Amino acid sequence: MFKKLHFKLSIFCTFISGMILIFMSLVCLFFSETELRAGHFGDFRININMLVNHLENQNIISHNWLAQFQADTHLKIDIRDKNRSLLFEYMADEPLDEELFAFVRQKAVEEQKILKGSVSSDSLLSSHGEFELTYGDVNYYAAAALIPKNNGVLDVAVLCPLATLQKRILYQRLLFAGADILGILLLGIFFWFFTWHMLKPLIINRRKQAEFIASASHELRSPLTVILSSLSAMKYSSPAEREHFSENIETEGRRMGRLIDDMLTLSNADSSHFPIHKTPVELDTLLLSSYEKFEPLAKKKCISMHITLPENGIPPCLCDKERMEQILAILLDNAISYTPPQGKISLSLQSSTGKFTLQVSDNGNGIPDSEKEAVFDRFYRQDKSHKDKSHFGLGLCIAWEIVHMHKGKIWVEDTPGGGSTFVVVLNR
Repeated sequence: MFKKLHFKLSIFCTFISGMILIFMSLVCLFFSETELRAGHFGDFRININMLVNHLENQNIISHNWLAQFQADTHLKIDIRDKNRSLLFEYMADEPLDEELFAFVRQKAVEEQKILKGSVSSDSLLSSHGEFELTYGDVNYYAAAALIPKNNGVLDVAVLCPLATLQKRILYQRLLFAGADILGILLLGIFFWFFTWHMLKPLIINRRKQAEFIASASHELRSPLTVILSSLSAMKYSSPAEREHFSENIETEGRRMGRLIDDMLTLSNADSSHFPIHKTPVELDTLLLSSYEKFEPLAKKKCISMHITLPENGIPPCLCDKERMEQILAILLDNAISYTPPQGKISLSLQSSTGKFTLQVSDNGNGIPDSEKEAVFDRFYRQDKSHKDKSHFGLGLCIAWEIVHMHKGKIWVEDTPGGGSTFVVVLNR
């Protein structure tokens, strides 16, 4: 399921991003081509003005100047006086197309209103205009001019093939297309890894959820099996045996109830409905109360308990009192369970700038470095055989959730000389 979702998300994100990229490229290309055409046409008009000014100011037409001008500007020029060409064939790269220049003069009359009768040898000003035209399948910039001279009027027609401009536009389009293809390819690679990175927590969470359900089912099945078997055996047992089976049913029922409570607590944490009611709490008083509750249980197992509190008074901590009691109960219960007889458990509180530090230490078997993070996972137990039925492996996970809701930190480290020390840090 996640593989198909990963593939679909990658394609969808790449497609949407690609469409946006192509749209923006087309917008940029439109403005770039518009500017390129305007610049090219502007250069053409400047060249026409230079040509007209030169012809206006010169009484004798210099073929050398015109030849150099054509070579520099790549323009095709046809100059006529009384319908007679004034340029020789050798000046052009190819023979002049008289029909084409006649078409230019016709368009100049139609579009620019450059009429031969409008300018005479006595006129003071020339008349000229620039425009675009298409002849056959070829596009040109064209210009026509009527220039008054002492002995008549020069009829000038100029053509500028747009092949160079079209090549530049085509090159620019290919460049944009190549950039878009490369961009879409890179976007595809990015979204492939990005969507996988985004889906990975969901995959891990789904796997953990499946493991949680499997572990919960296993843990619930064990007491349920004992209850059902005890009920079945009670039908054919003596009164004394029935009392024993009743005790088993009660014990396993309470055990199942604790497990269900723990699972509901974690379910509330997962759904962000974990109730936290912060009030000013005297942590030293809270630790002392927890110490007094668990000291009799520790003595029963021949375990000594010690508590260390700050000598000077400490300010109250803004936290949930009941939840903090729950954390201490979990840590002390675990410490008593995993500390051997004649062992020692220490409970301490320290206050420093901006934070409170609570520690619960024991000198039991300790926790390997490879499992120090795993102890906060759900249904984790050092007792892999699950012989210890008083713990389900949810306590430390609940403690982690409570500390997390308080924006604090919890971790485990080695106790000097052997054992484990759980450290809880809360902000003031």
